[in-house]
Amino acid sequence: MIDTIKNLAKANSAAVTEWRRWLHRHPELSQEEYGTMAFVADRLREMGLAPRVGIGKTGVAALLRGGIAPDDYCVALRADYDALPIAEATGLPFASENPGVMHACGHDMHTSSLLGAAKILTAIREQLCGSILFIFEPSEEKYPGGARMMMDDGLFDEVMPNEIYSFHCLPEMDCGKIGMKKGRYMASTDELYWTVKGCGGHGATPHLSTDPILIASHIVVALQQIVSRNAAPMMPTVLSFGKINGEGRTNIIPDEVKMEGIIRTFDPQWRLDCHEKIRRISCGIAESMGGECDLFIDYGYPPVINDDDCTQQAHDNGVAYLGAENVEWLELRMTAEDFAFFGQKIPSCYFRVGIHTPGTPLCNLHRPNLMVDESSIETASGFVAYNAFCALQKRVKQTARPE
Repeated sequence: MIDTIKNLAKANSAAVTEWRRWLHRHPELSQEEYGTMAFVADRLREMGLAPRVGIGKTGVAALLRGGIAPDDYCVALRADYDALPIAEATGLPFASENPGVMHACGHDMHTSSLLGAAKILTAIREQLCGSILFIFEPSEEKYPGGARMMMDDGLFDEVMPNEIYSFHCLPEMDCGKIGMKKGRYMASTDELYWTVKGCGGHGATPHLSTDPILIASHIVVALQQIVSRNAAPMMPTVLSFGKINGEGRTNIIPDEVKMEGIIRTFDPQWRLDCHEKIRRISCGIAESMGGECDLFIDYGYPPVINDDDCTQQAHDNGVAYLGAENVEWLELRMTAEDFAFFGQKIPSCYFRVGIHTPGTPLCNLHRPNLMVDESSIETASGFVAYNAFCALQKRVKQTARPE
């Protein structure tokens, strides 16, 4: 079956690459992916599937029933397809035609690869021992995230998958390679919004004011102890500030300062403890300096916890499909993913696919010059299809009764 799937992936490569380029040329922001939704649904219909559209507002799902015991087991495959508010600077001939919007996180590569996997799996559907649920998720980049929106909107009403897989491209990894990690892989994420209130005035008479900029500065410095002195050394934790806005001037002390940041970690109880410590320190400092602090914590995505069995299976299938030299065990990441919501309900594995062309400069995700080596699409579509096929085959072997 490996040779069959590799041959199909190669034969489909040109078409799937053109799909990726169309998606890259027409990026759409979270919860606005109507054109993307229509494009994906049309490709699925061309494969003989009957996609459900508008799930979670702009999501798509399609069920492929295999030729052998289709109701006995189901493997779900998921890709995300929203873009980012970034002006593209790649100079590609198929660069974004939507000003200020770009597929700078590789979601066009994810979606085209899953469409490629769907095309392979529909071609061998009579040999599939179960069913495949294809999930094309909108709004991964924007809370509350498309995963939860789709589940709340009946994504699993037709069938509840037994396993679910997804992947993200990785610019630090060369094309042709994949990687994964068992257990804890990606962090929970919560967004933090402070409003520090004081009393503004003239910059030359600060004694007549309560300076919220000074208060905010003390809060920023003091909260570094959350990681350095409150988090256990064995518990990865990140607290970062991304925005501080005082709206004053060189000689004007403003009435308030707004700040934004994130807290990321892995343990549910420590996550809640962080919230309480951040609130207590922030409000205590503001009050001690004569001001006030309002803190809103937007409780976000849970951590991505990969199922050991699913991840080992993906690893072993990767070795068989790509060779041991092209499969890596990865380390923890403090980035976050709403795929975690799926993993809370279904045994799951979230893995990585390399997109870097060897010998070229590295470019991180969420950058205006992100480039994807398009040979990675053939790798991803083929491996995703092969892994799903094997997951169904393994289930049949496990449940087979001796004669």
